[in-house]
Amino acid sequence: MQNTLPSKVLSSKNCEYAYIHIPFCKRKCNYCAFTSLPALNLIDDYIKKLTLEIKHYYKKSPLKTLYIGGGTPSLLNVKHFEKILSLFKFVQKPEITVEINPDSADINLLSALYKMGVNRLSIGVQSFDDDILKNIGRLHTSKKAKDTVYLAQDIGFNNISIDLIYGLPSQNMELWENDLKEAKSLGISHISLYGLKIEENTPFFKNLPKHLPDDDMQADMYEFAIEYLSDELQLYEISNFSQSAQYQSKHNLNYWNEGEYFGFGLSAAGFLDGIRYQNTKNFMEYIKNPLLSKDMTVLTTDESLEETIFLGFRKMDGIDIYNINEKFNIDFKQKFSAPLKKFIDSGHIEETQNGYRLTIKGVLISNLILSEFLI
Repeated sequence: MQNTLPSKVLSSKNCEYAYIHIPFCKRKCNYCAFTSLPALNLIDDYIKKLTLEIKHYYKKSPLKTLYIGGGTPSLLNVKHFEKILSLFKFVQKPEITVEINPDSADINLLSALYKMGVNRLSIGVQSFDDDILKNIGRLHTSKKAKDTVYLAQDIGFNNISIDLIYGLPSQNMELWENDLKEAKSLGISHISLYGLKIEENTPFFKNLPKHLPDDDMQADMYEFAIEYLSDELQLYEISNFSQSAQYQSKHNLNYWNEGEYFGFGLSAAGFLDGIRYQNTKNFMEYIKNPLLSKDMTVLTTDESLEETIFLGFRKMDGIDIYNINEKFNIDFKQKFSAPLKKFIDSGHIEETQNGYRLTIKGVLISNLILSEFLI
């Protein structure tokens, strides 16, 4: 760990993207590895320190996107959101996203967010099966999840995303199809799908659940989802579907395009002036001084190239080798001729007008493919 970011980073006055982490939850979900804690009595203290961090680093350049994630941001009250949003300037039509959980989002909060200019909601649904929801530690029911979407739509939100997880304990293809059917019936503009991974420091890691779908079943579920959703939604990134380009997550696209972004709050990550940094995950350390204890990494040229390839292949548009060649002064086709030939011949990669992209078949083994592009 090092101390505060170097002064040269403060020269990134034109950074137009910001992420804020709200690390509070009523209870930790059994699969969750994100930094969160059930200490709602500390929210006011946290917002004060978060404000200090933002004021120190943010230099009033208008933001194109602001993403408030967690944890459970919807545990904050209206005054907290008013305070946070008052700290920023925005372009004329920004994308302002707030993650919400169905169990903690009511009409007063959602109406207030809408009036404040929040125009995108990301709702943590995960499943529409009540037994599965209970098993994974979620506090809402299927009905509550759907009612939250309907409420948000009635208020005026038309850019709504929901998260769904496949590969959950006791989940089979029939239950997964029902989840997708319910999601489509809501008329939402964006869906994010994630395969369950048992990560360290989660309740599931300490107590492995029974009846977990294996990797082959997860792959089948993923392929089925792409086919099932394709009549209404387009896969634009490995895990994300949108109704049209208008509803693609502009904030996340900036990540995948290696754009700069601020990371504010406990454990939040940022990227400024070629420095990747992450704030401390220790809550009391952050409260003591939110400007200290940032873990910083300056990528080497090879690491930067690998990251460009890995992030580029996440997008269904793929990588632009002309940009890569110019940025890194290489001949991409020549440098990576072996893995390109191997995976084009096997049908896992296909050539595009500007470069290469993974096929759906390739997405299913993307980790294996990308490992062969390591330098």
